[in-house]
Amino acid sequence: MTTPTSNPNQARPGAVFVTTRWSVVVAAGLAASSESERALAQLCRAYWYPLYAFVRRQGHSPQDAEDLTQGFFAHLLEKKALGAVEREKGKFRSFLLASLKNFLANDWDRQHAAKRGGKHSTISLDDDTAEARYLREPSHDATPEKLYEQSWALTVLETILHQLRKEYTAAGKGHLFEALQEHLIGDEDATAYASTAVQLGMKEGAVRMAVLRMRRHFGYLLRNEIAHTVAEPGELEEELRHLVVSMRG
Repeated sequence: MTTPTSNPNQARPGAVFVTTRWSVVVAAGLAASSESERALAQLCRAYWYPLYAFVRRQGHSPQDAEDLTQGFFAHLLEKKALGAVEREKGKFRSFLLASLKNFLANDWDRQHAAKRGGKHSTISLDDDTAEARYLREPSHDATPEKLYEQSWALTVLETILHQLRKEYTAAGKGHLFEALQEHLIGDEDATAYASTAVQLGMKEGAVRMAVLRMRRHFGYLLRNEIAHTVAEPGELEEELRHLVVSMRG
């Protein structure tokens, strides 16, 4: 895959689908390699929170949810459970949830008996951040599945925002990112643009152009990130649409 530019002001074209983390995992299947294992571990580290939220919404305590999430990753990474990936349904998002449901149904007794002292921490979970974030989730009657999908979409967007902030900061333009990020998503607001222009000491037209460049680069990074979670190029647009629907609730 094309490496994202480190210049936040340089717009890039859509993602070029070559080799992604999930396509490496799917291609490996049962014949897991060190490369596929590393790729799977990277994906798990990035997307563990939606699983934690799913388990919590099922009624498990914070401690049990952490134990189960950690136990699931140990199972996934140590048992080489990659043969379950169906090539025609090779989205990491779908695979992860289906695998977790299977794990909870079949391995609850074994995992529950392991407890904290006996488990292997294959993926680092931030206990405080996870539970604090979960407590901010809507208290309505969203199913565990719906909460998982919403959390997944938010995790993707937060990952892109973090990367975008990092790139702007590295370019010495962290202040520009902080001022412009509110314009990334949403309708055009002339008053808001005028206010940002005054804040930055720029002309309003220059602010609008800077926002346009940021949006283009955000879209490029978003497509690249989602491409890493699908196995086939044709699934990219479908996952983008799914993310938009999930964000709308």
